Amino acid sequence: MIKSDHPIRIAIVDDHALFREGVREILEAQEDLVVVGEAGTSFTALELVSQKRPDVLLLDVEIPGDAVTHTVSRARVISPATQIIILSMYDGPHLLRQLLSAGIRGYLLKTVHRYELVAAIRSVHYEPDRLILVVSPESLAQMETARTEVLTTKEREVLELVAQAFSNRQIASRLNTTEATVKRHLRNIFVKLGAASRIDAVNRAIDASLITPTR
Repeated sequence: MIKSDHPIRIAIVDDHALFREGVREILEAQEDLVVVGEAGTSFTALELVSQKRPDVLLLDVEIPGDAVTHTVSRARVISPATQIIILSMYDGPHLLRQLLSAGIRGYLLKTVHRYELVAAIRSVHYEPDRLILVVSPESLAQMETARTEVLTTKEREVLELVAQAFSNRQIASRLNTTEATVKRHLRNIFVKLGAASRIDAVNRAIDASLITPTR
């Protein structure tokens, strides 16, 4: 994990001011973390992202305004470099799969310990290809059903190139598309296969005979 001399800039979005204050106190007790703003609705959240461009956005799943999936999608358009972590009391597998496809990098139940929250923020910031999930065993078990979904032709093409150690930029060039599209395909692949990394996705796809092993 590569560290930086600059603190990780974080925005907190939750409609309960007391919860925001508690999270702020936890984070600002760390020398490498700084809270750059707070918001309580989806609309003010997007304004905050636009103004501050935080490194990490902590987003409650049930804030007033637009659906959280729409808020995630809009935030990623406004500030693609911002990594999004969902904080929630709810961890249903259907919503979780939707949010992973929308581009979140973490999903944490609000019952997590403070050290788990801090570790998750550092992980998604310094390792942006990594997913952090702290959810119930029941939800994880139901997420496993996503592994049976068949990859699309384009997803298989992307994963076959990943298996050959091509970068996202190289894959985009070969498939005549954009890096953003490649990343979206990879997120969908991770969800469908229940994979935690590129290597894990390749191995799972090979085991399921979805792609052919490279020689």
